Amino acid sequence: MPILYVVATPIGNLEDISLRALRVLREVKLIAAEDTRKTRRLLNAYNIETPLTSYHEHSKRAKVDYLLSYLQKEDLALVSEAGMPGLSDPGYDLIVAAIERGISVVPVPGSSAVITALVVSGLPTDQFVYVGFLPRRKGQRQRLLSSISDESRTIVAFEAPHRLREALTDIEEILGNRRVSVCRELTKVHEEVFRGRVSQAREHFTEPRGEVSLVIEGKTRAWLKFQERS
Repeated sequence: MPILYVVATPIGNLEDISLRALRVLREVKLIAAEDTRKTRRLLNAYNIETPLTSYHEHSKRAKVDYLLSYLQKEDLALVSEAGMPGLSDPGYDLIVAAIERGISVVPVPGSSAVITALVVSGLPTDQFVYVGFLPRRKGQRQRLLSSISDESRTIVAFEAPHRLREALTDIEEILGNRRVSVCRELTKVHEEVFRGRVSQAREHFTEPRGEVSLVIEGKTRAWLKFQERS
């Protein structure tokens, strides 16, 4: 039975890929990639000539049947734009469809922006909640933040750089001036990890650029005591 390999790729630095991932990408006859240009750069760096087919948010409905049909005969590798496929990613739909049809789905783990941001944040890592990308619209973003205002676990989210300051304003308004870690361009040349209070982060990032991961302190006794003193 053919296999759908769910292959993690680097979130920035091209050296952050496993030997197993490189082997799988060489051995399969086709790679379904969210961003074929980025994936081609990775493959070129390691002299891998496996053909690519695009599979992204706007093409997934048209491509799922084709890829499932392909999986009836051959193994297929699924890669995201960066990191682990299926996590806030169109690859999720293909993974679920393959499972429903009895196709073997095999993970090839590696880089993840969620875990990378969490472990360098300096905030508790024993339990955390991942909420994906914060909603683009202010009202929806505020409703999401309100729904997790009593969450005691560390919160991890993604945000676009041009919406970061607005998001930080909403976070401070709804969750309070908690400790936060803003991780920008992780593992890339201009990597930056800011640690401080939400208000300090908002002052620091006047014109942020690059991909952003947010790690927010949960509602804890320590936070409540700080709030009482403020």
